[in-house]
Amino acid sequence: MARLRLGPLLRYVDESSATVWVEASRPCTAEVRCADGSSGRARTFQICGHHYALIPVTGLTPGSATAYEVLLDGVQVWPLTDSPFPPSTIRTPAYDDAARPVRIAFGSCRWAAPPADDHDPVGPDALDTLAIELAAAPDAERPDVLLLLGDQVYADETSPATRRYLAARRDLRDAPGNQVADYEEYTRLYYESWLDPDVRWLLSTVPSCMIFDDHDVIDDWNTSASWLAEIRATAWWNERILSGLMSYWVHQHLGNLAPAALAADPVYAAVCADPDGTDALREFAARADADAASVRWSYRRDFGRVRLLMVDTRAARVLAEEDRSMLDPSEAAWLREQALESPGAYDHLLIGTSLPWLLPHLVHDAEGWNAALCRGERGARWARFGEKLRRRADLEHWAAFPASFDALTALIAEAGGGEGAPATVCVLSGDVHHAYVAEPAWPAHAPAPAARVLQLTCSPVHNSIPGSIKIGFRFGWSRFGRALGRRFARHGRLAAPAVSWRKTGGPWFGNQLMTLTLRGRAARLRLQQAQAVPGGKARLRDAANTVLSE
Repeated sequence: MARLRLGPLLRYVDESSATVWVEASRPCTAEVRCADGSSGRARTFQICGHHYALIPVTGLTPGSATAYEVLLDGVQVWPLTDSPFPPSTIRTPAYDDAARPVRIAFGSCRWAAPPADDHDPVGPDALDTLAIELAAAPDAERPDVLLLLGDQVYADETSPATRRYLAARRDLRDAPGNQVADYEEYTRLYYESWLDPDVRWLLSTVPSCMIFDDHDVIDDWNTSASWLAEIRATAWWNERILSGLMSYWVHQHLGNLAPAALAADPVYAAVCADPDGTDALREFAARADADAASVRWSYRRDFGRVRLLMVDTRAARVLAEEDRSMLDPSEAAWLREQALESPGAYDHLLIGTSLPWLLPHLVHDAEGWNAALCRGERGARWARFGEKLRRRADLEHWAAFPASFDALTALIAEAGGGEGAPATVCVLSGDVHHAYVAEPAWPAHAPAPAARVLQLTCSPVHNSIPGSIKIGFRFGWSRFGRALGRRFARHGRLAAPAVSWRKTGGPWFGNQLMTLTLRGRAARLRLQQAQAVPGGKARLRDAANTVLSE
């Protein structure tokens, strides 16, 4: 009999359809049956001895909520027997109802290792805490979608339990040591993360969109051309990158796609058509690694009059120092096309990018200075120093790709202006293990967007940050930090940025989630932090709750 090994994850949901992702223990037919009579089924596909299905559910009623169950070969496997959680539900939107808001929660950087005892050294997990609160009040307001903006798993920072598992498979004295090495070891990371009972239930009942960041593969992934050349020369890297891309495609990417896009996807068709899709997927991953322009991990989702563009800022990079870019030309053209399509068709534009666009001023200038050094602005000796510093200090955000920073700034101004301009353009990011709000201002001589433009950064969901780094980020926003940044900029012979900006909220430190509530042209931002409660479960505490647009 087939067993449910992982999932279900409720992924794509629109007004009348949904997709549900599962992993089963053997080949089977996976089925979703809803209490309202809607249903869907799919045959599992096989990758590296694992069996997965992405089940399309059709016939849903707009603006409804229906409980569902999962069956494998006709046997119910979800909800679990004696589950303490409410039934998993599919809640469909009704976008023609102007009074109904769209709630989008987001965050990044979830180190999923469970604590060894009741004391969690990095504090309570914000996703666990959200799950606990929703389970206690299943009819309360909940996110319409959860955006996970990178580092869903940590392939290079494994837990003690995972290291014991790795040691039972191979000699950890050989590279990559206690990091994951292949597809099977990647599956261990997803089990550790998604079998957490609270998170498992949460992901079964709240739709999710995902995009990778560096730790989903390795710290500093694609930070520079010399980094890439060095790591490709190692004996272990090829298996690591292919396994990372394959496991991302299976566990995260497929669920980002609408059913129509899924049906038209040639890789998905090839994988499903073969009794063992491993070779087809491995060939795809090899092609994606060799030629970033051959695949698009970025995607668009529309939630009524809210447009979300989730942007790949890792695999799509151009790394040659003389032509360094966060996005390759085809990816940049895609982003521009999606942002500018049908002016007036959306009230809010959300750009999801794991790496912040607007950083503390000192950090921004330091990254631009470092990029200038690395491309030889101050000679070969400074270039060698700059490369070492880039890797050691993770200087690889939009500011480290100055032409890309300027291009994104110009695109935001264009998308946020003109006839039919949206009320807000928000860049949603994570990565930096704290949260803040920053707002740009355009110079008097440049056309300013009519929309309110904001950088909204929220991280981590569950991780930590050293006290010294906290001090550094606070200093980076200060007047003295800005002055020091200008000295870096002068040494690097940098032009002034096309915009100025100021911090309007934060910095906040802790395990946290941001939620945007969008109704018509109105927007409200809420930041909630997971807070331990003596003798009980953690709770979410409001750290900020503010109106962005009315």
